[in-house]
Amino acid sequence: MQHVLIIHEVADYTAWKSIFDRAAGIRKAAGERSYQVLSYHDDPNKIVHFSAWTSIADARTFFESPQLVQIRAEAGVKAPDFIYLEQLETGTL
Repeated sequence: MQHVLIIHEVADYTAWKSIFDRAAGIRKAAGERSYQVLSYHDDPNKIVHFSAWTSIADARTFFESPQLVQIRAEAGVKAPDFIYLEQLETGTL
């Protein structure tokens, strides 16, 4: 499984989350299979979005699309950092 880690600041978490939730269908169609949304302990508008994808190519295509650039602007996303990851191992302790 391939993963994407996105770290970004948002202008307002509640507004961002509403737009994020409305985009669930296009994220799924693009290849996102699961996700987690986390925030920094001391800054609720600093968001970490960790997601599993069908492929890195699918994720890059989606995150670099003009449609998503527009959605990010509407959602108040500031300077996202994208980290594309290949899973090497998983486990439970």
